[in-house]
Amino acid sequence: MEHQKINIEYDVYDSIDQLAKEDADLLRTAYKATDISYAPYSQFHVGAAAILANGQTVVGSNQENASYPVGICAERVLLSTASSVHPKVPILTMAISYRNAEGKSNKPIPPCGMCRQTLVEYESLLKHPIRLILGGMEGKIYVINGAQSLLPFTFSGDDMK
Repeated sequence: MEHQKINIEYDVYDSIDQLAKEDADLLRTAYKATDISYAPYSQFHVGAAAILANGQTVVGSNQENASYPVGICAERVLLSTASSVHPKVPILTMAISYRNAEGKSNKPIPPCGMCRQTLVEYESLLKHPIRLILGGMEGKIYVINGAQSLLPFTFSGDDMK
């Protein structure tokens, strides 16, 4: 038997004020995207904003549906928009935030498993890592240099060959 270990590295900031201006602006855009979220069931509003390699900014928000699990997460709304409006243009950085109407939003939350898989697939498709900025409406912020870090045992097209 061989024992192995996986480590990920990420940066932790105490507040948005510690971020570079471009990162802080992108996170604020993700905050604003929570306003266009449709979350009448969970009251958990998620917004995402990304800067693309062509300089354009794209946003997405979660969209719930009474017929669960028909809803879609903010990250996948953003990826669908980016790939439709700006095909084959890599995402440089994506900021993800949330507003919890039923509680606090004072810590970073990671993308769900389905979004992690989709982010890694998008990175693979465009051969470019997506830097992630994760933060609530206040509190600490995590900056991760690629979605692959969040899903080290990725299932990919290579596994189907």
